[in-house]
Amino acid sequence: MKSERVVVLALDGVYPFELGMPSRILGAADGHYDVVTCTVDGRPVRTSADFTVTADHGPEVLDTADTVVVTAIDPARLPLELPEATRAALARIRPDARIVSICTGAFVLAAAGLLDGHRATTHWQLADRFRRRYPHIPLDPDVLFVADGRVLTSAGAASGVDVLLHVIREDHGTRLANAVARRCVVPPFRDGGQAQYIEQPVPESGANGTSATRAWALEHLDEPLSLADLAAHARMSLRTFARRFHDEVGLSPGRWLIQQRVARARHLLETSDLTVDQIAGAVGFATGASLRQHLHATIGVSPQTYRRTFRAAAR
Repeated sequence: MKSERVVVLALDGVYPFELGMPSRILGAADGHYDVVTCTVDGRPVRTSADFTVTADHGPEVLDTADTVVVTAIDPARLPLELPEATRAALARIRPDARIVSICTGAFVLAAAGLLDGHRATTHWQLADRFRRRYPHIPLDPDVLFVADGRVLTSAGAASGVDVLLHVIREDHGTRLANAVARRCVVPPFRDGGQAQYIEQPVPESGANGTSATRAWALEHLDEPLSLADLAAHARMSLRTFARRFHDEVGLSPGRWLIQQRVARARHLLETSDLTVDQIAGAVGFATGASLRQHLHATIGVSPQTYRRTFRAAAR
């Protein structure tokens, strides 16, 4: 088995937590990834904490990368113009390489022109700053990560785990991504987007949440659940339920249900011999055509193409 070379670029002011994510998450994927770390000049870099880190590689290793990960740096150290050494290092990335940023790493990619023509995200607190600096780049601050072709950007801190699990899921299927999540004791897939983490007034004491209803819905995905069904289970009015659901999850109930149904369908395509129509019924889509439509809208392929791809990867 040939491992994919993943090169993590450590820049001055790097957050140690995010710097270790690629090695920890991708390194748990049964040898599918060879993760190495470099700096722009081969020298140690200061972290956002009270210590420096020394990488074993300089920028030349970027020439060999199948995937490059640019991790988060302290926002106070985000330069308006990239240092020449950083720009030169990023220029070594092959045109066909996948590029991933974590949190403020999106600013680095944008400054290097690597986000031109791509949608992106970054930490919600820095969204206004990003838009001012790079108004030509479509920014979605409400999501945990954006996968736009070969370029993937993620929001703050733990969303780096989300995007790295997505990389494993896309490369090798849900089963391996779930196994890695279990090994690292993290959720394999987090519902919603950044909206649930944005600072907002604390709900009144005793206010009911929607988590129990979400758990109930996951047990009844094969049923034609409506907003009224969900609100009735939560014992709320339609308006109150919809508002609280969005506050907690960052998505509307309808969009969340589609997301869960597509995720369940992908799992069944990988792990069962059920037909597309049978899977559609098992996850709550009215017809196989509806499943095909939603799967294609989510990941750009048909159910049969997805099944062939990820069954081959699993084998």
